[in-house]
Amino acid sequence: MNISRHLEPSLIRLSMETRRNSDRDGGELSERQKRDEKESVLAELVGLLSTSEKIANPSKLLTEFVHRERKATTAIGDGIAIPHVRTYQTRELVIAVGRSEEGLEFDAPDDSPVRLFFAMAAPSYDDTLYLRVFKALGEVLQFDYFRERLLEVEDEFALIRAFREME
Repeated sequence: MNISRHLEPSLIRLSMETRRNSDRDGGELSERQKRDEKESVLAELVGLLSTSEKIANPSKLLTEFVHRERKATTAIGDGIAIPHVRTYQTRELVIAVGRSEEGLEFDAPDDSPVRLFFAMAAPSYDDTLYLRVFKALGEVLQFDYFRERLLEVEDEFALIRAFREME
């Protein structure tokens, strides 16, 4: 599967603006703080997606991402999350990539902060491509060396090139 074909430099943010919530006492975050951090991440990713001409209504898209995430986390562990929805708010498959240096709370099954986010939105009627891209992302992100490379790239083009070399 050619993932790089679906990546655009303008939809990649190598230094996310969302910052980690922290408890003043250094203790665990409350459920509300965790939810707020997660929703801030989703808002930033939808903001990226909305720069594409493929998105119809960013506000509704954000609502759909939040509802999807409340059903079950899209964090898969190892510092990766793949928030994804099928929706009428997009004309075709679109992917945004965000990277956080510090890592952000996203209810990962391994309790680790998430550093790489791959937000996917696809039309409701386009199951085949959506599932193929989702599966291909999962397969390529299982390799430690590839995740490390994505964390070290210095520009958007290098990230796309890394995917191209894995295909």
